[in-house]
Amino acid sequence: MTIGDIAPKKERTSKRSKLVVDEKAPLLPKSEEDVGYDEFNGASFTGAVFNLSTTIIGAGIMALPATMKVLGLVVGIGMIVFMAFLSEASIQFLLRFSRAAKSTSYGGLMGDAFGKYGRVALQVAVLVNNIGVLIVYMIIIGDVLSGTSSNGIHHAGVLEGWFGHHWWNGRTLVLLITTLGIFTPLACFKRIGSLSFTSALSVALAVVFLVITVGITILKLIGGSIMMPRLLPDVTDLTSFWKLFTVVPVLVMAFICHYNVHSIDNELEDSTQIKGVVRTSLALCSSVYIMTSLFGVLLFGDETLDDVLANFDTDLGIPYSSLLSDVVRVSYAAHLMLVFPIVFYPLRLNLDGLLFPSARPLVVSNLRFALITTGLISLIFLGANFIPSIWDAFQFTGATAAVCIGFIFPAAVTLRDQHNIETKRNKILAIFMLVLAVFSNLVAIYSDAYTIFKKNGPRA
Repeated sequence: MTIGDIAPKKERTSKRSKLVVDEKAPLLPKSEEDVGYDEFNGASFTGAVFNLSTTIIGAGIMALPATMKVLGLVVGIGMIVFMAFLSEASIQFLLRFSRAAKSTSYGGLMGDAFGKYGRVALQVAVLVNNIGVLIVYMIIIGDVLSGTSSNGIHHAGVLEGWFGHHWWNGRTLVLLITTLGIFTPLACFKRIGSLSFTSALSVALAVVFLVITVGITILKLIGGSIMMPRLLPDVTDLTSFWKLFTVVPVLVMAFICHYNVHSIDNELEDSTQIKGVVRTSLALCSSVYIMTSLFGVLLFGDETLDDVLANFDTDLGIPYSSLLSDVVRVSYAAHLMLVFPIVFYPLRLNLDGLLFPSARPLVVSNLRFALITTGLISLIFLGANFIPSIWDAFQFTGATAAVCIGFIFPAAVTLRDQHNIETKRNKILAIFMLVLAVFSNLVAIYSDAYTIFKKNGPRA
């Protein structure tokens, strides 16, 4: 996945010397002494990999089997690998220009390339993307634990299945307890490196889901109850061709981690490791994505739902089906609970930078830290309780804010080439990335809007 070389400065190989003062990036501590964390000696390579991997693997993993159903196995797997390479290239663009600009944040880099408006555009994109993602996480957790109703059909949650329907396992109370007991304590950590253990556990829970899915699929393959899925997309007319582009936002969302790369890099003891951290994380997550997509579509075939987790609400046709379904759903809900603080971390930093661009670093202002944290968590909680379904909005987010963060902004920074360090080859790659991102997502937005219009339009 090498797209050019990053040449980190030698003086950035230690934690203390790598913290560069960047007036355009007030989102990060100016120095270790300012923050009062002298005992912090830098995050480990493994911890950084888990933190970045946790940023990548979120709710998008549940939509990938449906993506594979649309594209077919061959094209689907090829697109996952392609998106991993493209994501690695865009992250390398960001890191290379951050070194040149001596910037310690994505916002600072955008400010260096495009001034105040570039930095604000990035911060707004992160706010839109991360708030939407976190509301989706909380909605899914509510669906899994307390159940949900769709088209007049009630799907019982895990707690309802275990104990029956009671006031104490209702959706609002369960989300309130989860917010106060899990989200809030984890969101109060001021260093992303402090979340390395929960990140490792989160990745392990994602692997639990994968292992169970693989095991169930193998049992059903042995029993001969699984049909061979399509290898290539089924394109019969122009409408089915345009439909292929609707999976682009899902694939984009699956690899968005760019807003956390700088935070993870800043806490590494040896900043030369960041390239290895990115490659290892993308390789790990791509493997999990491919396995989940492959075995998910093998298991459920044409019945694969947009959120494959919903497929586990039915009888799987194997011994201990109910137990395995509960383990899958609970492990995934726990996974999202542990992903929450990793996605929340850059959300808080960017909102602080947007509202208080000239203030001291957020970590040294306990009052500002507490107010922003409380306000954001309250907003996400209210959104999860009052928005009945935001999967369409989630797909729209992937086609707008997420594609800007992951591809359009990195490509624009490269083409701007403020420090005259880029090669012709990488500029061509940046143009390709920019054109592909804009075209694919415009088509995806058009196709989704057309589908919604047809669904809600007047009937003959």
